[in-house]
Amino acid sequence: MTTCPASSASDEVVQRVRDNLAVVRARIASSGRETQSVRIVAVTKTFGAEMVRAARAAGLDDVGENYVEELTEKRAATPDVQVVWHYLGALQTNKIAQVTKVADVLCGVSRLKELDKIASHRPGMALYVQVDYTAAPGRNGAAPGDVASLVSRARALDLDVRGLMTVAPVDPELARRAFVATDLLASDLGLVERSMGMTDDLEIACRCGSTEVRVGRALFGPRAKK
Repeated sequence: MTTCPASSASDEVVQRVRDNLAVVRARIASSGRETQSVRIVAVTKTFGAEMVRAARAAGLDDVGENYVEELTEKRAATPDVQVVWHYLGALQTNKIAQVTKVADVLCGVSRLKELDKIASHRPGMALYVQVDYTAAPGRNGAAPGDVASLVSRARALDLDVRGLMTVAPVDPELARRAFVATDLLASDLGLVERSMGMTDDLEIACRCGSTEVRVGRALFGPRAKK
């Protein structure tokens, strides 16, 4: 396993991220939202630890990773960088012990058996339940009708259920419907946070009540090939 470099972010890289962040915030504002009302999670998947440092230097407090190994490496490579680490990927039950050691928030919880393992390894862990509206094979997320039972079980285990997360379909109208449904479902369940929207659809998500967008390419450029 290759360790992510711990080098400091160059002034040029930090400035580029700052400039890109300004554009992202302008996009949020264009949706009619106050920029401070929407948290921006910098998704550093496939980028080196330099981008974690650049995101923090640009003023971002939250960093997201999709793979346990990358999160583990980057957190170890940036021990002096104070950010909240979000694990965005699907949870594999055999890796829950590992991910609960390095993530501050789990954003892809979708099965009851995951909750019991999370509670046993990290009591009180902060999490989002992921809901899926596509029913596509291989897509992570619980069916909308299963979300209430997941939230109820998480609360019974004294886990910190902060909200719902969804990855919308590509089609803008289907995305809008998914975001509206997630917002309504979160309200019905008394949840505050809605993690909705990424680089390509953040304006739609913000108009539909998102409190958190997960942004990678818009901040850092095209992803590196794995």
